[in-house]
Amino acid sequence: MKPLLTLAARSAWNRRFTLMLTVASIALATLLLMGIERLRTDLRANFTAAVSGTDLIVGARTGSTQLLLYSVFRIGAATNNMGWASVQALAGHRAVAWVVPLSLGDSHRGFPVLGTSAEYFERFRYGDRQALRLAEGRAFATVFEAVLGADVAEQLGYSLGQRLTLAHGSGDLVAEHADKPFVITGILARTGTPVDRTVHISLQSMEALHIDWTGGMQIPGLGMTPERLRTMELQPKAVTAALVGLKSRAAVFSVQRWVADQRSEPLMAILPGVALDELWEVVGVGEKALLAMSVMVGIVSLGGLVSVVLAGLNERRRELAVLRAVGAGPRQVMALLALEGAMVTLAGALLGLLLALGLTAALGPWLQARHGLVIGWGLPSAEQWALFGAVVATGWLASLLPALRAYRLSLADGLSPRI
Repeated sequence: MKPLLTLAARSAWNRRFTLMLTVASIALATLLLMGIERLRTDLRANFTAAVSGTDLIVGARTGSTQLLLYSVFRIGAATNNMGWASVQALAGHRAVAWVVPLSLGDSHRGFPVLGTSAEYFERFRYGDRQALRLAEGRAFATVFEAVLGADVAEQLGYSLGQRLTLAHGSGDLVAEHADKPFVITGILARTGTPVDRTVHISLQSMEALHIDWTGGMQIPGLGMTPERLRTMELQPKAVTAALVGLKSRAAVFSVQRWVADQRSEPLMAILPGVALDELWEVVGVGEKALLAMSVMVGIVSLGGLVSVVLAGLNERRRELAVLRAVGAGPRQVMALLALEGAMVTLAGALLGLLLALGLTAALGPWLQARHGLVIGWGLPSAEQWALFGAVVATGWLASLLPALRAYRLSLADGLSPRI
C-alpha cells in the first residue's frame, strides 16, 4: 500500500498545476458547505435565543407570529393594546410568578423604544437563560432616564450622561418629543438579540411622553414640562404586551386558556418556543436555498475532478502501459487512480475546512459587533463533520469512473497504447 501511495503522490505532483485548480474548486465547495452550515446553525441558535426563561407572552388577540415579532423582535406593530387592568389581573393569578409589561410604538433615529418596568432587567433572559448585564451605568430609576442597547450606543456614539429625545411613532413620518429630553443612565452589554437595538425607558416615562398627546399629535396649549410631570402619578393605561413567568411549567396551558377566556378584552397567550419554531419555518426557507446552492457548487467541483482525470487519461496511457510492463496489474492501476482522486479530494476538503475555520474566527467578532450575530468558531459540529465526510466520500466515488476507464484501457493497450 505504501509504494502505491508514494506513486500516487508523485504522479499527482507531476500534474500539480492542473490538479491545483481542482483542489481549489473542491476547497471552495467545502468552504461554502461548511460555512453555510455553520451560519445556518448559529443563525437558528441566535434566533431561538432571542428570548428564554419566559413561559408565556400575552398580548391583544392576533396571530402568534405577529405577537412574537413585535414583542420580542420589535418588528411590526400591535393591532391593539392590552389594558392595564388585564396586566394586574394576570399578575394576580395564583400560577403566575412575575409579569413584565412591554410598551412599544415610539422610536429614536430608527431604533425602537421599549417602555417597561425595572423588573425587566432582572427577569428577561436570552440564550441559555442568560440575564441582561449593564456594561456601564445603572438601570433607569426615575422618569426621563434611558438605558441603551449596545448597538444603539455604538452606532450613535452615545455615552453616559448624554441627552436624547424620542420620536412619536416609527418610520419616516415621526414627530419629536423635543420638549421631554431623556438622560442616558446605562448601556447594556451586548447580547446578540433585539435588546441591542432597543432604547429602554420606564412605563412612567412612556406615559409622560404621551400625556399631552392625542391621535398622534400634541394637544395645542397643553404642553407639560418635565418638572411638572415628575411630580405626577404616571400610571399607564395600557401596554403592548407582557412577558409572563409561571411558578410551575405544568400550569402553562391552564394559564393560556385562562387568558383566552377573559371577557374584559380579547387577549391571547403564546408559548415563545412554539412561536419561534413556527416563525423559523417561514424565515428558514432562505437558508435552505443557500445550502442547496452550496451543494450544487460541490457537485460541479467534483464533476471538475472527474473531467480533469478523464482528460488526462489519454496523455497517461503510455505511463499506465509502462506500469503494466514493470508488473503492475489492472487492479493496481485502477487503485492508483482512485487513490489519486481521494488524495486530491481530501486535500481540497481539508483546505476548505481550514478556510472555513479561519474565516469564522476572523469575521465572527465583526458580525457580532455590526449585526449582533454570534458565530461560534470552535471545532465543527457533528453535522459539519458529516458534510466534510460526504465531500471526501463523494470525491472518492467520483474518481472511480476514470479509474474504471483506466482499468479497461490498460487491459486493451498492453504495451502498445494507441494514443
